[in-house]
Amino acid sequence: MLDFFAVITKGGLVLWYFQDVAQQLKTSIDAINALIRNVVLQERGGTGLYVHGNLALKHQLDNEFELLFVAVYQNILQLSYVDKFLSDIQREFRERYKDQLRQGLYYKSFDFVRDYEQILRIAELESKMVKEEPKKPRTFQESSKSMKTVNSMIKQRGGEQPKKAIKKKEGKGKKRDNECNNNSKGSQVEEEEDEEEEDINNVTISDDVEEIANNDATEENSNKLDEEEIIRRNREKLFNKRGTPKASKLDKTKSPKPKGGKKGKEATIWDLDGRDSKSLDYSSKTGGGDSVKSSLRPDFLPDQSQIGKFSGNIRGMEISAEKDSADKKSSGGMFSMFRGLVGRKTLTEADVEPVLEKLKDHLIGKNVASEIANKLCQSIGKKLEGKVLGTFDGVASTVRATLTEALVQLLTPKRRLDILRDVVEAKTSGRPYTVAFCGVNGVGKSTNLAKITFWLIENNFRVLIAACDTFRAGAVEQLRTHMHHLNALHPPEKHGGNTMVELFEQGYGKDAAEIARHAIEYSRKNHFDVVLIDTAGRMQDNEPLMRALAKLIMVNEPDLTLFVGEALVGNEAVDQLVKFNRALANQSTTQSPQIIDGILLTKFDTIDDKVGAAISMTYITGQPIVFVGTGQTYTDLRKLDAKAVVEALMK
Repeated sequence: MLDFFAVITKGGLVLWYFQDVAQQLKTSIDAINALIRNVVLQERGGTGLYVHGNLALKHQLDNEFELLFVAVYQNILQLSYVDKFLSDIQREFRERYKDQLRQGLYYKSFDFVRDYEQILRIAELESKMVKEEPKKPRTFQESSKSMKTVNSMIKQRGGEQPKKAIKKKEGKGKKRDNECNNNSKGSQVEEEEDEEEEDINNVTISDDVEEIANNDATEENSNKLDEEEIIRRNREKLFNKRGTPKASKLDKTKSPKPKGGKKGKEATIWDLDGRDSKSLDYSSKTGGGDSVKSSLRPDFLPDQSQIGKFSGNIRGMEISAEKDSADKKSSGGMFSMFRGLVGRKTLTEADVEPVLEKLKDHLIGKNVASEIANKLCQSIGKKLEGKVLGTFDGVASTVRATLTEALVQLLTPKRRLDILRDVVEAKTSGRPYTVAFCGVNGVGKSTNLAKITFWLIENNFRVLIAACDTFRAGAVEQLRTHMHHLNALHPPEKHGGNTMVELFEQGYGKDAAEIARHAIEYSRKNHFDVVLIDTAGRMQDNEPLMRALAKLIMVNEPDLTLFVGEALVGNEAVDQLVKFNRALANQSTTQSPQIIDGILLTKFDTIDDKVGAAISMTYITGQPIVFVGTGQTYTDLRKLDAKAVVEALMK
């Protein structure tokens, strides 16, 4: 039995609903709001099952009248008739109130109780009859064996060979004749059992012999023609050689070598990013009496003109996704073969399916996980099914515009993201703002932690780095090197004698959760504004390390938990995020476990327009991409521009 059923417009107006007496209205409304927020608005599927607490929800969209039909029932019930019931209700509601819906008269009453109960009763009865109907064995006429003819059975018994095996040699032809004779002897044995079957066998065998003979004759003629053609071509080549001057084999096969002997391998010319080779030569420098600033590695340091100007919000990321005017005019591209499909009718699944198949391949080619690409295309297909196209609207352009809108909406953050404002609020309450970094090995957690530290220092915040990576050798030394670099760029005399960056570390092999807790206490006593917790890299399948990460987050409760992932990954991003979230939820002892709050996408400058990892990660977690790493210097940190990413993805 269904607990709740509602017909809702796209604007959120409830046209009609049915409520079971035993079910509370508030619980059903909360479940429907969660469905709209997490599935419908984020384009996350068609009529798939959505579970909210102990309730299961199924929905169906009517794109012509922009209606949403939602059925709510208990999750423990296995109701197989819900999908068909939704389709029947949608059809009946449309037919009965189509004139009223077209005129937009939503304020009038919709008396649909009797029809609803009748359709529900029929659906339940049909489902009950299907369950109670005993399973009968198939009859002989329904089986595949009844479709076999006598002819097919004789061919199987005789071991028919494919036609490609027939050759010119006489020995094999005689062998086939012998096989045919054997088949004829077998048919003579069957003659005593059934005379009619013998006639069919004789006709079939004689036809096979005649066919084999014709094939042999045809192949002999074709082979003779092939030999004559080869002789003719050889003669033409001989005459051409006599009529033209003799050319050396070197001129025909190989390009002429340059004079002056063998040429060695050319030296690689590296892009020095505006610096000359002398500035990169450290052989003549000694580290004895140099200052900390002279010993810094230039590849970590930003341009000196940018120091002190990195305040405020991080500027947006720019992707070169310019569209060629020639591509617009030409008929090429992924949607070219569908330009002839013009509207003037209601879209069906058959109309949209070829475009979506091409679109899915395009998304997978741009590094979107195959599972995510499939779900996105299914969602777009359900959204467009039943939509009426205008006279000059093509199927391809409509699908492209719908997908672009859905992707921009998917990448747009669903909540406010202003870390600087959150830091100020935490500072006024007398506590530090804590950020925990987690991710797999080698994605660049420590490097991007240093970039965020530089950005916070530029905004005049004191930062304490907690070295909680007690597993990897050299992790603490790497953070100490970054601390020296950042303090050299922002010396204490520029900030009233306060050291802007400090490193809190207790060596290797210690409990990371305890180190983070002591670091937060130390920052509170010494008036640090932000604590950045660096954790060890771990694979998503390593259960002991995942348990340790869940303990660190549960004990210290950071304000922001960032997952650091590579922009190079495709399907692997889905597995990483799902298992990280699952581990954090399973290992927590609280009712509302703290999971990943945001994503930091690294190595974004190495992927060109294959930006599909951003779509995959955002789709799986529903969390925004907070930062994007675009290089190796401290200023190579950007905010994600959703429109630029989608434009590059659809290029």
